[in-house]
Amino acid sequence: MSPAWAVLLAVCAGQFLVVLDVSVVNVALPSMRTALGLSESGQQWVVNAYALTFAGFLLLGGRAADLYGRKRVFLTGLAVFTLASLAGGLAQDSWMLISARAVQGLGSAVLAPTTLSILTTSFPEGPARIRAIGTWSAVGAGGGAAGALVGGLLTDYLSWRWVLLVNVPVGALVLGCAAWCLTESRAASGRKLDIPGAVLVTTGVAALAYGIAETESHGWTSARSLGPILGGLAVLALFITVEARTDQPLMPLRLFTVRSVSAANTVLLASGAATFSTWYFLSLYMQNVLHYSPVRTGLSFLPHTVCIIIGSKLAPRLMGHLDARLIGLAGGLTAAAGLAWQSTLTAHGTFAGTILGPGMLTMFGAGLLMTPIAAAATSGVGLGEQGLVSGLLNTSRQLGGALGLTVLATVAADRISARSGSGPVTAQALTSGYATAFLLGAAFLAAGSCLILLLPNPTPKPVVRVA
Repeated sequence: MSPAWAVLLAVCAGQFLVVLDVSVVNVALPSMRTALGLSESGQQWVVNAYALTFAGFLLLGGRAADLYGRKRVFLTGLAVFTLASLAGGLAQDSWMLISARAVQGLGSAVLAPTTLSILTTSFPEGPARIRAIGTWSAVGAGGGAAGALVGGLLTDYLSWRWVLLVNVPVGALVLGCAAWCLTESRAASGRKLDIPGAVLVTTGVAALAYGIAETESHGWTSARSLGPILGGLAVLALFITVEARTDQPLMPLRLFTVRSVSAANTVLLASGAATFSTWYFLSLYMQNVLHYSPVRTGLSFLPHTVCIIIGSKLAPRLMGHLDARLIGLAGGLTAAAGLAWQSTLTAHGTFAGTILGPGMLTMFGAGLLMTPIAAAATSGVGLGEQGLVSGLLNTSRQLGGALGLTVLATVAADRISARSGSGPVTAQALTSGYATAFLLGAAFLAAGSCLILLLPNPTPKPVVRVA
């Protein structure tokens, strides 16, 4: 194995763990609720505590990798993630679990952008980098899809605790391998991290998500909803003001004057809002409506996993022959069509008739979408800012996912409440809520996909060899 592909193996293993934990808890949520007495909003925060700290500190993690060394930051993030997984697996109360998930997200935020920046600085721009990014995208996509299967198997045959504890031996193994095969690299020295910026953006997004979630119980005009929403927006406005004035900003606003960066991040924001929630709502539908066991639920996601990996691996091959923007647009619209199809689910659905077709279409499109976006956003960016741009991409996807889940879960809960009235919640009411969430997600994704046409085409020109 060449050193470059040893590096690819190490960083893809780290990325797999990070993305796996976005979705691995979804299947285990009903068991967690029973064991720890989680409320409906508590279930949502087991997912969102991870997603919000992940999104909020990604920019910090990306910049830290550029400044202090990519190998050092990779190992630090992986160690924090592994220790937090141990704490979550041993949690005895809901607040302990949610807190551990938040720290997991912090470790992931340090780790995730480092994986892509190590790749983009290890492989030269061109076909080799596109193939490496395609593999990285496929592994990340597969991690998200495999999370449901892994979570189902562990929950059914061991305990919900093992969906977190399994990260401990795997994380330790990856830590040892990465320490052996990665070489240190950094882009600059003598600069400082923008800690206030990281705290402001995380606080603002968390307050905004909390306020949106509160609308489920108190309505949009309640002070308990409006207060956090307006407060979150104010903090985010302060974040932008601070970033514009500081000498060493966490998020240099000038990057958004680069069309490839601004357009790619907007697309990923919409994509995250739509696709992040797919695992959440499908897991709840299969267990709460169709009464699948955790294992059966996890196995039902296996075709999704295969399709997203196929899409991710096919994209770089197509990019050698076709306009990458058209490939990304086709992927986004395909995924949106799959979500729209998924919104036709019924309370008496079946795996073959309700889940298989829409899920395969959605995940194939999502896999096809990611590589052109990542390649376009990082092409032409200096080595010193690869980590920052990588962090921005992951931030947009995770912020879109966290806020999208909050919005879609609130809309679904409102629909369920309206259908149930004052009586008990029925399978028909649950199905109606989930269907509404899928349809709204399809609209998000279709609208965001149209912005792909604003991206430059990163497809490399063919190399002409002279005999």
